[in-house]
Amino acid sequence: MFYRENGQFKSTYRADQQIFPIRQDRVFMLAVLLAAFVLVPAMASDYFLQAIFIPFLILSLAAIGLNILVGYCGQISIGSGAFMAVGAYAAWNFGVRLPWMPLVGQILLGGVFATLVGIVFGVPSLRIRGLYLAVTTLAAQFFVDWAFLRIPYFTNYSASGNVSVPALHAFGLPVQTPVQRYLFVLFFVAVFALLAKNLVRGAIGRQWMAIRDMDVAAAVIGIRPMYAKLSAFAVSSFIIGVAGALWAYIHLGSWEPLAFDLGRSLQLLFIVIIGGMGSIVGSFFGAAFMVLLPVLLTNIPHTFGLSIAVDTASHIEHIVFGALIVFFLIAEPHGLARLWSIGKEKLRIWPFPH
Repeated sequence: MFYRENGQFKSTYRADQQIFPIRQDRVFMLAVLLAAFVLVPAMASDYFLQAIFIPFLILSLAAIGLNILVGYCGQISIGSGAFMAVGAYAAWNFGVRLPWMPLVGQILLGGVFATLVGIVFGVPSLRIRGLYLAVTTLAAQFFVDWAFLRIPYFTNYSASGNVSVPALHAFGLPVQTPVQRYLFVLFFVAVFALLAKNLVRGAIGRQWMAIRDMDVAAAVIGIRPMYAKLSAFAVSSFIIGVAGALWAYIHLGSWEPLAFDLGRSLQLLFIVIIGGMGSIVGSFFGAAFMVLLPVLLTNIPHTFGLSIAVDTASHIEHIVFGALIVFFLIAEPHGLARLWSIGKEKLRIWPFPH
């Protein structure tokens, strides 16, 4: 088989510590990036770019941020929609009040403000955990929803509460057509996925995983729980805030606070559970599953000539999502990423039995 490590020797520590130590994995990843940056913009229609690829990329980025907190550090959060909202509104306010600020700067500053809010609501994690911590992050969701609905300054005193972004430009280039928006989002996702992968492989990532496995034992061996937990909240909130700004700027264009309600937080949590907790690639699998499943559930009945009402299709979608979440929690708690890992292991030893 082609997926073998025979003859691939490492002569330096740098080679041994590569993100993809197997040559075939590096070739596969380069092929994926080439297809994403070249083939998809050249071949995909505007509908697929706007309705599937752009939401998939932004949800993947948000899931990476949530996975750092939930999957790697073990801190339960159901308030990620609030951090997305903070990133979106902070970036928009910078754009409105400082129109000379570059688009990338607005988005990154939105992530910075989401980081500050995440640290504030991460402080209770120093004393509480589990269900009680989840309730605390739920309070963050309710508080942020109330703030953006009731404090008119955040929406620049808009009478309707809706806000919209003007024509976008980055580095002197327009970001207006579906292809331009897709490439802009893809650049952010590629950079942040690489940064997240290196973080979880480094010392701080090992501290997060030690806190996740047993925080008391981690403290005994010298890991500072306060630093590890708050840094996880900070990094997670920053990435989610950037994803929220991209969701608002690129995907929505015009939005209201309900665009980042509790349903968005639960959607991101479902992505992490289905894709695989503690896995960067699992975030992409979960987001693809979350984006493609509604499309399939909508189109399959029409393929067989069945007519289903919109509300009925929505109910079926919720039922299927719930059933799949229960299935993954019971049958494969590590999600689709674990199935991908098992498939790779079987390829490495094929045709010999496992």
